[in-house]
Amino acid sequence: MDSTTLLILVVVVLVAIVGWLVYERRRSDTLRSKFGPEYRRTIEATGDRREAEAELQARERRVAALDIRTLPAAERARYADEWRDVQSHFVDEPVAAIVEADALIGQVMEARGYPVSDFEQRVADISVDHPSVVEHYRIAHRIAARKDERTIDTESLRQAMVHYRALFDDLLGAGAVTPVASTADPATTTTAPVRGAAPAAPAATLERSPR
Repeated sequence: MDSTTLLILVVVVLVAIVGWLVYERRRSDTLRSKFGPEYRRTIEATGDRREAEAELQARERRVAALDIRTLPAAERARYADEWRDVQSHFVDEPVAAIVEADALIGQVMEARGYPVSDFEQRVADISVDHPSVVEHYRIAHRIAARKDERTIDTESLRQAMVHYRALFDDLLGAGAVTPVASTADPATTTTAPVRGAAPAAPAATLERSPR
């Protein structure tokens, strides 16, 4: 092999390496921009950036194969009315309202075309098109799982309701956003303690997902 041929081979290899590095960087930047905090969370969960990015890309492919639809205005309005009913129950029956909120979100997801059989799969699917609110779902679900504990307080339940609402509004889409301040709004209302529950903790200021 003469020196010219060797030089060409070296150049080709270098170009291929640079191209691969540029592709990797662009892929990482695209996924980081799209998934936001979910990108970092997935890296922390897997312990490896490439594995995390492969996981996020697998989520994208799965959701792309689903028949996800935008709800028509009339359907969004109906679900928004149902949410207002759920929200109005929170003052007197906060635990029941949390159960109803979780069920209603499942109905909206199913109506839009998301599979709803497994919670972890729900979270993964939602993270593709709704990355800014997926953590709201995780937090609300963790709190809701404690709803039967005697130590659960109404402030924790209120926080769960606020997190559910952030997810619900984002899933529902523009045109049917829930009311911001009403006498039945758990984001602004202090409720009486749940029977058998611990006293409510001081109200916490929750950062809402950017819209």
